[in-house]
Formats: sequence, C-alpha cells, structure tokens
Amino acid sequence: MAEPVLTIHGVTKHFGAVRALTDVDFTLERGEVHALCGENGAGKSTLMNIIAGVLQPTEGEIRVDGKAVRISSPAAAQTLGIGLVHQEIALCPDATVAENMFMAATNRRRAPFMNYRALERDAQAVMNRLAAIDVRGKVADLPISSQQLVEIAKALTLDCRVLILDEPTAALTETEAQQLFSIIRTLKANGISIIYISHRMAEIFSLCDRVTVFRDGRYVCTDHIADVTPDEVVRRMVGREITQLYPDKLKSGEASAETILEIDRISDGARFQDVSFDLRKGEILGIGGLIGSGRTEIAEGICGLRPRIAGTVRLHGDAQKITAYADAVKAGIVYLSEDRKGSGIFLELSIAQNISVLDLKALTNPAGLLKRRAETALAENFARRLAVRMAGVEAPVKSLSGGNQQKVAIAKQLAVEPKVILMDEPTRGIDVGAKAEIHRLLRDLARSGIGIVVISSEMPELLGLCDRVLVVREGRIAGELGADEMSEEAVIRLASGMGTAKAASHAA
Repeated sequence: MAEPVLTIHGVTKHFGAVRALTDVDFTLERGEVHALCGENGAGKSTLMNIIAGVLQPTEGEIRVDGKAVRISSPAAAQTLGIGLVHQEIALCPDATVAENMFMAATNRRRAPFMNYRALERDAQAVMNRLAAIDVRGKVADLPISSQQLVEIAKALTLDCRVLILDEPTAALTETEAQQLFSIIRTLKANGISIIYISHRMAEIFSLCDRVTVFRDGRYVCTDHIADVTPDEVVRRMVGREITQLYPDKLKSGEASAETILEIDRISDGARFQDVSFDLRKGEILGIGGLIGSGRTEIAEGICGLRPRIAGTVRLHGDAQKITAYADAVKAGIVYLSEDRKGSGIFLELSIAQNISVLDLKALTNPAGLLKRRAETALAENFARRLAVRMAGVEAPVKSLSGGNQQKVAIAKQLAVEPKVILMDEPTRGIDVGAKAEIHRLLRDLARSGIGIVVISSEMPELLGLCDRVLVVREGRIAGELGADEMSEEAVIRLASGMGTAKAASHAA
C-alpha cells in the first residue's frame, strides 16, 4: 500500500504546565476527506496548528509521504503543500479580496512592480468557483460569510496536497455550503487530501471517508464512516451519553400572556423595514432566515448599534429612547454578537475583566478606582453559575475553549441584570456538549423571566430550542411559525419567498 500523505505519531504539546496534546496519532491517506471530531479543548486546533507550522510539537514525529519533516513555519508548511483555513477570520481588512488571496505568493515574488490586472483576473477565476464576490473590493466591506469564502479561496490558490478546513461552514449559508461541498468533492477526485473539522454530523457523514475522535487532548479512535453512527461519534467525543441536546419547550397553555418586549414598525432605511414583533415572558423566540436577510441588522437596530429612522421599542409597555448601545444596556436590553472574538469578548483580558466590562461604574469607588475584590466576586459568581471551566477568573479568556469563551460572553451580558438578551448565533463553532449546556442555560434564563431572542443559521437549533420562530426575508418579517407549524421546509419556504405563514402580531 502507498504511504499515507501525512502521518502523525506520538505528538505531545505542552503550554507551560498544561498539556494540550498527549501522545496523539493521526494518518491522512491520499485523496481522502478525513473528519477530526472532539469537543472544544480536545486538541483538534492545536494539532492542526502543528501540522500547519504555526506551533511546534513538544514531542513526536510528523511524516509527509513517509519522510520525517520539521514544519518550522506556515511558509514551510505551504512549501510541503499543506494549507490551513482557520475557523477564525485571518484576513487583512483594508486589502482587497484579490490581494488577500495571493498574499503568500506576493511575499515570495521578486519583481519590483505588481501586475494588478493579472492578479485580479487569477483571483476572480478561483473565487468564481465558490461565489460571485468581486475580488477588487475590500475585505472590510464583506459580511462574515463572504470573508469565510475568501479564506477558503485563499487556500485554493496554494498548490495544496493537504488542505485543512476548520469549521468551514460555520458562517456560510446553505447554498454557499453546498457549493463548498462540491469543491471538496472535486478536490478529492483530483487526489487532494482534506482534514475536515466540524461539529455538524450531517456534513461529516455526507462528505467524509473516515472520522477520528480526540478527547481531552488524547486520541480516542478512527473509524470508516460506514462503520459508525453519528450517536456513536458524539458519545466518543464527550465520553458520556448526551440524552437531550435541547431542553423541554413550553408546554401547551404554559406560555404567558405578559409581553416583555414589543417592537413596533422599526426601520433603518436600508437593511430592514417595518419590523414588528413581540417577545413574551418565559419563551425563547427564534429569528431565522438566510444570511444577509437582515436578521443581525434588526437586532442591532433594536439595541442602538445601528441607527433607526422609524419605529418604537417598548419594554414592559414603556417606550424606550435608544440611540446608542449604552442606552439599551441602561434600559436592560443587551446584545451578544455573532462575532464572538471580534466584538463579543476581549481575548487578552482576564475572565473577570470581561464579565465586568459592561458596568464598570457599579464596581468603581467614589475616587474612581475599580474595586478589584468586587470585580473578582462578581466574576466568580457568574463563572460558577455558568459552569465555566477555567484555571481561575484571572486567567485570560484566550486560554479557554470556544464553548467556555461563549459562556464568558453570556456572563458579561448577565452581569448587568438584563431584562432582554438578543443572541446572534449563540452556539456557532462550539461542540455538541457545550451546545447542550448553553441551550439548557437559555431555557433556565427564559423561565427566570429574562426575555431571550435567538438568531441562528442552524435549523436544528431554531426548531429544537425555540418556542416560536420569526423568519426574515429581505429585511422584513416574512412570517411567524408557532410550535405546531415549525419545520425545516416551512422555514426555508418563508426564507426563500416561496411560502406564507401568519404575520407576527402583537397579540399575546
């Protein structure tokens, strides 16, 4: 048999006293799509960064085509034909799409002048395989989903033999994801080997040939997809049975007639128009629709992150004057951004500093100095309530797994005792165990009287978690689906303009 294109043997990685990987093995055959699964913190990204030259192993061996290699840098990895598409966007926002796509090649070239016409022509040819994105535009002007496609296109410009995709569909629409799957199958047919990291079992079982599971920084097992079930993979990932991914919804007759939040005909004049809906006490209200439909912009308009030109926001019946986010926080409305690392948390700051940041005034003494003991006590309280796995509240947030970072982002909102939380993609990019914990947390918050609005691109999350779903299309509410009307087909038909449902009303 031919040598595997990539062999990892006995790799261990220490970060100080912490072991991120312990004696792990992994093989990648030529022309296969190999899934790598595990909870956040299992060591998947650490191993991928070692393969891509971003990190160096403490111990162990890497072989490419059977030959031992030392991958000292990302440039060395690219020379070996290894490309990595990170889950987190790592583009230069002020450069064009074309410049970002060919940045590695540009850095290697010796010519004194750049042929921009040829650069843009070559970049557009690659980009057209994924989406209709103008490569002459700046990356900063693109939505997150399009930036993710630029990351993937950037990898395709490299002459890859091994392509690592870390949660590549986390920010993509269903149409964009299907286009990516078609590209992956073509790459596989051309002999390119792909390591595919995802928490979405449907994708793994549709695309992949084999699946390897890591848990707590250790290798668990490798199976052919045909020999294992999604439930078995999940069980091996978490080391326990997850009996219920979604908590119980409101039962018939349990819904309250009390309205917490009333949105009445709000518009921003550009991305959303004439939006009205109610949020009732005790329920979780979902907002679905295609990426780019205006879901995020509506949430930003409600809480003062986007200017409104019309409409009213009422909280417990009282009209609120919200022209900036500080007004919303003061009123009791907070927003959890879909871009966790960009605007949801401060990676370099401690857990305590992140949790306290929205209301430092309450933790400041008359002399204007921060009361550190009060900040620590506040953080420890919420970290305990949300079961954040950490070394201590003084640890930097960047030291946490994705799921625990998300818990810190939620704790930051809860620390100001909000009446309503608008959550945009609350479980994007986190593993199945952490998702279940956050779903239970959201239901507990709703039952405690806090208003919960969840924007999600994951259909199972919308249908499994939410008591009602509003579907947004082209900046307007296309319809409302009650508990007995919700289905994937119903949501898709409304989102695509093919179906009808009852309009969202202010009736409780």
